[in-house]
Amino acid sequence: MIVAESIFRITFRAIPSPLHDTLNMLFRHRPQFAVEMLRDRLGMGLPDGLPVQLVGNELNDRPSIDLHPDTVITVGPQHAPLHAIIVEIQQREESSKQQALPRYAAALWLQLACPVTVLVICPTARTAIWAAKPIDTSLSGYTLTCQVIGPDHIPIVTDPAEAAASPELAAMSVMAHGERAPVLEAFVAALGRLPGEHAPQHYEYAYRLASRAVRHLLEEMMESTTWPVYSPFARQHYGKGLQAGRAAGREEGREEGRRKGCAEGEARAVLTILEVRGISVSDSDRAFIKACTDLGLLDEWVRRAATATSVADLFAEES
Repeated sequence: MIVAESIFRITFRAIPSPLHDTLNMLFRHRPQFAVEMLRDRLGMGLPDGLPVQLVGNELNDRPSIDLHPDTVITVGPQHAPLHAIIVEIQQREESSKQQALPRYAAALWLQLACPVTVLVICPTARTAIWAAKPIDTSLSGYTLTCQVIGPDHIPIVTDPAEAAASPELAAMSVMAHGERAPVLEAFVAALGRLPGEHAPQHYEYAYRLASRAVRHLLEEMMESTTWPVYSPFARQHYGKGLQAGRAAGREEGREEGRRKGCAEGEARAVLTILEVRGISVSDSDRAFIKACTDLGLLDEWVRRAATATSVADLFAEES
């Protein structure tokens, strides 16, 4: 009974929150962001100029227990990495994580035989303080100290150029410092500099990460702009009260609905192919695939799913 309860505590995972999934997506969409946060925000020495890629997050420390950290990234050649990073999103103190995090690191170290860093992203200062405490284990000499990013490590981004250069960091700045008007102004200005689908994608990230009050401010700012707006609220209310452009707005809404429907269908196809081929998909990977709205990327995932051996093959960058 004790063993069964222990396994249940390790394998049971609550349904991830939108904030959890959105922070996770920032690192999954651009794995290099994890290296930048460790190097630029925490002063950790990591090699430059090497490939950085997302890899599978299914770890195993014995045949009966599968471990699923949020995101796993490797630095260096994919088949002989020089460093591995486990990114874990932590919104509150959880005693079970003090067992899970050392296991994640140990299992990945055994699997890859390279140094492993656990990077914990904490939206609140209190949780960041808790996560930064060393975790002692019953294995002699093994104490895990995580690298932690809390609100104090997230810069106040007020320069549109800086926000455009790292929209992931700018979105996190909105999460941590969005009550400051210059932060929101810089973020909105930066969206106009982003190519293609990056603007709506990163606007949605910031919108999901922001507090309710900051979301309201974002909505008001976006209503005053002259280019399309992307939050759920703004799609319904952009230009409210203005006579000009209503017909175009309705057509844009219909087109947006069509695109969304196509994206949902493509995401279902990816997951169905993986399921039929017997490839397991973690909750975080499933949420990541379902949240994607880039039809070109989804089409590529459908093609890769037909020959993939793991979910990581879908997200691997072409060499």
